[in-house]
Amino acid sequence: MRTVTLKRVVVTGLGALTPIGNDVNTFWNSLKSGTGGAGPITRFDTTEFKTKFACELKGFDIEKFMEKKEARKMDMFTQYAMVAAQEAVEHAGLHLDGVDKTQIGVIWASGNGGMQTFEDQIVEFTQGNFVPKFNPFFIPKLISDIAAGQISMKYGFMGVNYCTVSACASSSSALVDAFNYIRLGKANAIVAGGSEAPVTRAGIAGFNALKALSTRNDDHATASRPFDADRDGFVMGEGAGAIILEEYEHAVKRGATIYAEMVGGAMTADAYHLTATHPEGLGARLGMQRALEDADLKPEDVDYINAHATSTPLGDVSELKGITGVFGDHITKVNISATKSMTGHLLGAAGAIEAIACIKATQFDIVPPTINTTTLGEGIPTNLNLTIGKAQERTVNVAMSNTFGFGGHNAIVVFKKYKG
Repeated sequence: MRTVTLKRVVVTGLGALTPIGNDVNTFWNSLKSGTGGAGPITRFDTTEFKTKFACELKGFDIEKFMEKKEARKMDMFTQYAMVAAQEAVEHAGLHLDGVDKTQIGVIWASGNGGMQTFEDQIVEFTQGNFVPKFNPFFIPKLISDIAAGQISMKYGFMGVNYCTVSACASSSSALVDAFNYIRLGKANAIVAGGSEAPVTRAGIAGFNALKALSTRNDDHATASRPFDADRDGFVMGEGAGAIILEEYEHAVKRGATIYAEMVGGAMTADAYHLTATHPEGLGARLGMQRALEDADLKPEDVDYINAHATSTPLGDVSELKGITGVFGDHITKVNISATKSMTGHLLGAAGAIEAIACIKATQFDIVPPTINTTTLGEGIPTNLNLTIGKAQERTVNVAMSNTFGFGGHNAIVVFKKYKG
């Protein structure tokens, strides 16, 4: 039997396009200061909608990054992917000459793909008396894997290339896959992450029909309030997060700056319900246990958990049950925070964005806060440090990020402070 020596995997580049910042530094500064991203929806008339607000991007102009003609060939989720990936690739220096691009891959996630493209084309089709004439870019704009393809074509990355789809766990799944490819020696580096553009009529109406979205239209600024007694659903977000994962020796040899080390990851299933998490958090608990085992860490090694915590009545409670089941008494020494209170829920892109928050926490020893939470809800333990109201300074040697998705998908990733 052939034995495989697992390679170390490090982070050498980051890219972020979020409702609270259109680049990594702005995003991180907004997280530290507790800046919320919710506001009235500007994309369409919300008069007949139950929810009239979302966490949209602010001041974003795709023509600052590519020509209008090129942008028109892409759905917004792909545009977002290209922008975040560009920041990460340039941050890591993977676009430079001398890098073997046959050993660089792209694993990019989207839970929904081109929602706006699909909506626009079907509306145009039905209003045209069902004449079967579709835009030739309809399918290439729509399919979820196209962002990974576009990124690889832009930079000439010829390694592994595909899309992960596991609902709101999608981009964490991408990170786990990229981590495993690299540590098994099948790639030198991978652009991993996810993007989502779900602030559309179909997106908002669809999640409204599931009763998943907050309808706090009179107080949208504080509507995303994880763990709070008055939480009534999540706030839709949009954007992208990109992380360059790279084999340690390869990164050192080319003189790359290393920001953190990815040390573990796991994916599990609740095997319970179409949209609800397991009430006791069993799938989440199993995922966290396996991620720690994968990282060769104990629960007491963890300093910070970025919770999935979407601000739904059932989900927040079940996640904390899963967390306390894994961490036991040590959980009182761990900082937990829900950055969706600021960004809203970026669906398939959430995991990558929240992984960046974890990486920055290990880099700067700062835990971003949970905002908008004033009174803990029923079933929320009162002995936990949920980092409410303001960021906290503390040593963060190990950070964990949880993401869960419809269909019972769970993906957990673990990052460690880089110490050489």
